Amino acid sequence: MSAIKYIIRGSDYIGAFASVTDKYAFIGFGLTKSNEEVIEDTLKVKIVNTSMMGSDLIGIFSKANSKGILFPSMISNYEIDALKKLKLDFNIGILDTDLNAIGNNILLNDNIAFINPDYSIPNAKIIEDVFDVEVVRLSTGEFKTVGANNLLTNKGLIVNNDISDEDKDKVDSITGFNSIRSTANYGSLSVGLSAIANSNGIIAGEATTGFELERLRQGLDIED
Repeated sequence: MSAIKYIIRGSDYIGAFASVTDKYAFIGFGLTKSNEEVIEDTLKVKIVNTSMMGSDLIGIFSKANSKGILFPSMISNYEIDALKKLKLDFNIGILDTDLNAIGNNILLNDNIAFINPDYSIPNAKIIEDVFDVEVVRLSTGEFKTVGANNLLTNKGLIVNNDISDEDKDKVDSITGFNSIRSTANYGSLSVGLSAIANSNGIIAGEATTGFELERLRQGLDIED
């Protein structure tokens, strides 16, 4: 199936553990072989093991699209060098910012990056250059953490239930998608932390209801 419910390391917040594109899934070294196989099979991606200061929370501390991946400046030179040695033909960017939870603060696909409005102008320029996309500052509902609270792929967009009609119309106009409002993990507004998704599929937390999973699947245009 291309839309499943799953749990990683006892957590329903799947989005904390991986940063995915249509080709790769960047995950930590601490996930099990079974975890890796489920991600590979569901999202049709190649696993790339990496770390950020030894942490497995790659989905929180990084963001990626088909052009590149971005980490906070806390990442070690050793970790960056290890990623470069894989020769993925991929931009590897470093962001010097207090907003270190990059995955929580950037909502991204191959065409657009919605970012926390508190990122500086130099930070926004780095984001634009690494991902080769247009950058738009955005809050959704009361949330500046646009990556943690929404899901965006090259095929669709899920926005959290608190987004205003005005902001929903704005992101729909920019992306060209007819976004769907949804929660995940039995009512959580942290939709981006509750799931990982790309053009091929979605993996949501085990606590996600069947109704929520169907909303997520429809919004991201994932075949049943």
